[in-house]
Amino acid sequence: MRLHPLPTALIAGLVSATGFAPLNLWPVTLIAFATLLWLTWSAPSLKSALLRGWVFGVGHFTVGNNWIQHAFDFQDKMPPVLGYFAVVLLALYLAVYPAFAMGLAWRFGRSFRQQALNHVPDTAFVLAAAASWIVTEYLRGVLFTGYPWNPLGIIWLPTPLVQIAAWIGTYALSGVAILAAGLLFLAGRRNYRPLLIGAPLLVALALVRMDFAPPPGTPDPTAPRVRVVQPNIGQEGVGEPGYPERVLAKMLDWSGTPGAAPRLLVWPEGTVNYYVEDGYPDPRFYGRADPRWVRSRIALRLGARDAALIGGTALFFGQDGTLSGAGNSVWSLDSSATLGPRYDKAHLVPYGEYLPMRTLLAPLGLARLVMGDVDFVPGPGPRAIEVPGFGKAGIQICYEIIFSGQVVDRAERPAFLFNPSNDAWFGQWGPPQHLAQARLRAIEEGLPILRSTPTGISAVIDARGRVLESIPHGQEGAVELALPRPLPATLFARVGNWLALLVAGALYLFAIALRRRAR
Repeated sequence: MRLHPLPTALIAGLVSATGFAPLNLWPVTLIAFATLLWLTWSAPSLKSALLRGWVFGVGHFTVGNNWIQHAFDFQDKMPPVLGYFAVVLLALYLAVYPAFAMGLAWRFGRSFRQQALNHVPDTAFVLAAAASWIVTEYLRGVLFTGYPWNPLGIIWLPTPLVQIAAWIGTYALSGVAILAAGLLFLAGRRNYRPLLIGAPLLVALALVRMDFAPPPGTPDPTAPRVRVVQPNIGQEGVGEPGYPERVLAKMLDWSGTPGAAPRLLVWPEGTVNYYVEDGYPDPRFYGRADPRWVRSRIALRLGARDAALIGGTALFFGQDGTLSGAGNSVWSLDSSATLGPRYDKAHLVPYGEYLPMRTLLAPLGLARLVMGDVDFVPGPGPRAIEVPGFGKAGIQICYEIIFSGQVVDRAERPAFLFNPSNDAWFGQWGPPQHLAQARLRAIEEGLPILRSTPTGISAVIDARGRVLESIPHGQEGAVELALPRPLPATLFARVGNWLALLVAGALYLFAIALRRRAR
């Protein structure tokens, strides 16, 4: 039976997304991508290869990003059904990147096809495909503000192979996934030699960075601790008058009491629905509560050596005192109710936290998903803020954590990363995918990550990406344990995404060398 290439590409793309959380069916994803490589090799023209890659991508990204629809359920100005169209429209754009990757791979194969023995796909074609995927996935993460959600390399998270992200980064790890799929593709064409050589090599790479250290001894009761709070309060009732007090009371209930060890209290994104800064020019902005009263209530949960990292909204004003914008922000707070340094989210969500081309789109009835008429203003980028007694904290708010190579100030390496988020927007598939990407950042940078979200999944992640403690999605609670230690800066932490481009270049060179040798 002859399979039609476009329906086959669509079906393969749809099932390929099952390798991501929450299903984690990574062998299925490898088979799906092996199918994509077969479709690409067998394409009669460049146009056909591009089209097959694009159709595959439409299926891949539609399933992988299905959680986006849920964000529209909390928007009064736009109907929830628009969320389904948003998922498909986003997939139509994102599919351009796998299309270009397969187009590049086809072009390489076509250029040397006359020299390929019996016109059989070979290792050089697979190497070129992996290199092309690395380049295009990197571009997906940086062009037009970037959207690197669910990089292919994240399918390795349930396996030891994910640890090599500390050396080569996420995008090159995605290239490894294409290489593995390519081995299956070649084996399916009865070319078993690459599989016999490549499979043991991948296993060896996986074992090199595995942690065989003995389990730790009795923990030091005086070592700094962290307490992560999850109130399980979603977006429902955000506009109701009693919502700010209800959230704050729940946060305080789960914040515990001081103990013998210094304690860092971390709260989710935006759970302080009062203004906490002093000095705004118009007192009417403080209509809900005096900021000193809000800070004092939180500080009552802190001992003399404790600190808190809290998230809320900052307001920005022009020289004439008029409101010019808002910040999605995080502050440190000590037991004397004094605010420390503030971090303002830099990588804002288009259509979520600000409306692009507002003067054009607002009259058409479009609005941003986060309530309010004032757009958020981006901060300056990754930075570390000092938290006395706990070291420097790198802050990445919500989906900022998905941007490989963009989460740490290289000049001022922190002791840990704090990733407050609001995953209540993300449905059932979004929260485990978000957690998985945070774990990948921990591996890349060699830094522990503290995640606190209103509805889950909140977690404490060590510097090798392992979840030490977590609170499941849809449950309220708190976890408290010793603050994990950082590892020495990884190779990726020192070099960044240049490594991915170097790996891609090396794969292209090897592919060319193999083809010339074959001639």
